Amino acid sequence: MTDMTAVHSRSTGHPGYNVTRARVPETAEEARDLARIALSAWGLQDEGETAVLLLSELVTNAVRHASGRSLRIVVDRPASNRIFVAVVDRAPGKWPQMRPPSVDADDGRGLVLVARLADRWGYTFLGPGRRPWGKKVWAEVKVSA
Repeated sequence: MTDMTAVHSRSTGHPGYNVTRARVPETAEEARDLARIALSAWGLQDEGETAVLLLSELVTNAVRHASGRSLRIVVDRPASNRIFVAVVDRAPGKWPQMRPPSVDADDGRGLVLVARLADRWGYTFLGPGRRPWGKKVWAEVKVSA
């Protein structure tokens, strides 16, 4: 993953990262790689695997349910004790909806997992009030400062 963008450093001194990728299943693996690169840069590779899993679930959800050709993947550290992961897509009308998974289904547990593992999660519409162009689905986890 050579074309990731480091965004401005926070007051904590930790850069955030983002990259645009195709909305295809293989992007989940690339998102995990990006998260692990960021965690390594921050010295959090031992305690950041929850953030890696959360980002993977968010990307997988966007690949399955969003629309458009691409996704924006974000890995950030807005404070020394928090990791923020997000996926931006162009499907504002398709917001995340947690549904109880069927016992015998092979899928459908992604948002349940996100809700259990994240300290906070949600989504934000992007663009003008009544006519958003997309949304950002995000999750945060706490780590040692």
